[in-house]
Amino acid sequence: MNVRQFFHPTPMTLDVRAGLIAGFTATVVLSILMIAQSSAGLLPQLNPIEDIAHVAGQPAGTILSLLFGWIGHFVLGTIVWGIIYAAIQASLPGTPVVRGLIFGALAWLAMMIIFMPLAGHGLFALSLGGQAAVATLVLHLVYGAVLGVAYARVAHEWHPLG
Repeated sequence: MNVRQFFHPTPMTLDVRAGLIAGFTATVVLSILMIAQSSAGLLPQLNPIEDIAHVAGQPAGTILSLLFGWIGHFVLGTIVWGIIYAAIQASLPGTPVVRGLIFGALAWLAMMIIFMPLAGHGLFALSLGGQAAVATLVLHLVYGAVLGVAYARVAHEWHPLG
């Protein structure tokens, strides 16, 4: 992909720019909800930012700061998930919101099967109780819905009136 395609992608070109912008937008919304959840004292045992820092520090046997956890959170939400969404969104069914919800559910499933066991919480974060799995699903669905709509708007695919 050349610079011109990055800023003016054709329908057949992966729109990385739209994926990154949408991923960042959705990550900001998700972060606000996570901070609100934490401030309200809901599920204090669930702290994905702390878990990201913990998992990233494990190979070296170090303890990383929460700042590293926040950076990791934004890298995952903006770059990793944003680009993956840009790559697969056209193959997902439905409207931008539905495609985003499907993607959010898939991202949640990956978190529950891969990340939560690495963080020491077991499959589907069962060691934290069932509420943690439900809360993270809701957060991922919000993330996905925002991601889908933001991607469509940035990629100029959004046609709310048909």
